[in-house]
Amino acid sequence: MQIPGHIDPVPTGTAPLRADGRVDLVGLARDEIRGALETAGLEPKAAKLRAKQIWHWIYHRGVTDFGAMTDIAKEMRPWLSERFAIGRPRVVTAQLSEDGTRKWLLATEDDQEFEMVFIPDADRGTLCVSSQVGCTLNCRFCHTGTMRLVRNLTPGEIVGQVMLARDALGEWPKGTMASHADADDEDDEAGHYTPDGRMLTNIVMMGMGEPLYNFDGVKGALKIVMDGDGLALSKRRITLSTSGVVPMMARAGAEIGVNLAVSLHAVTKEVRDEIVPINRKYGIEELLQACADYPGANNARRITFEYVMLKDKNDSDDDARELVRLIKAYNLPAKVNLIPFNPWPGAPYECSSAERVRRFSNIIFESGISAPIRTPRGRDIMAACGQLKSAAKKLSRAELDRLAEEKQAALG
Repeated sequence: MQIPGHIDPVPTGTAPLRADGRVDLVGLARDEIRGALETAGLEPKAAKLRAKQIWHWIYHRGVTDFGAMTDIAKEMRPWLSERFAIGRPRVVTAQLSEDGTRKWLLATEDDQEFEMVFIPDADRGTLCVSSQVGCTLNCRFCHTGTMRLVRNLTPGEIVGQVMLARDALGEWPKGTMASHADADDEDDEAGHYTPDGRMLTNIVMMGMGEPLYNFDGVKGALKIVMDGDGLALSKRRITLSTSGVVPMMARAGAEIGVNLAVSLHAVTKEVRDEIVPINRKYGIEELLQACADYPGANNARRITFEYVMLKDKNDSDDDARELVRLIKAYNLPAKVNLIPFNPWPGAPYECSSAERVRRFSNIIFESGISAPIRTPRGRDIMAACGQLKSAAKKLSRAELDRLAEEKQAALG
């Protein structure tokens, strides 16, 4: 399987069909659901109506059983169940941190594993969503970077994470939608529809994988998440994080239109080449120009620069001043998110001291740029930033170095 190289992105392995032969409707757009129904034998007019109904039940109501779709005729529901499925990723393990963070180890239909994290705060609840099994890249401070890329997640496997989180948090609306019932359907199960308050308010594409190396899958999933008749989450509450896949950034802004976060982590070529090796392909200047060109970026929708604090590596006063200079040189509407390094087995770095992180933050704040320090969450269950990794196998330093070299060679 080829890892993305000069042309971005390059397709990876795809998910197999379900073992039971049914078509999973999760992740399909409305027209794709309608097409699947027509292929199964429905007349076009009926397929269009049923697709609209099914879309509502799947994405707005969260049902996983066609039998619960009370505005669809009773005799139609078994027909649908025989031919189609409404899937979710399978939960392998679920963990709860002492600080309230939740982490799920999930599995796909072909038993590939990946992780998802929910971080509750006083004023928001953020779901950290994965886009790949493993990762294309080899960022040296990130645990996921020590995994080989297995394959991209499908739109259904990506949006399924959001739906699974809503399942776990009990956030689907209750009641029924009597007004949507067909005139010729016989059900009298109509009730009152009342949307419930949400704990899950924000999504960040910051889980396992590089989202821009799975552009089509991420785009398809987020279109469903943002659809007003779907999961209905505003694009202002969704952030896509990239390590700097420059050729895809403008396209992401134009075609997806969510907030952008960039894993910067260093301000010199030497250091960023080491800790974020994609920098050898797309350098800092090229990356910052892509940020300046990102559609929709303004003072109301600032670009976030993620910056992990590594002891004696990227945390000096001079580094902070250079970061300020770069942001101002490109006139970027930006803030800096400072991340104390979260350790993992075999990590080659240490976290900067709390005093050093505060000093770094103060220098940036004093320049007029926001630089909050992220409070580590979920460290006790390895759910913090940079700690996600589905495989339990521990690799030696020599094995990690060899894997990093292989990934870098594939990137070109």
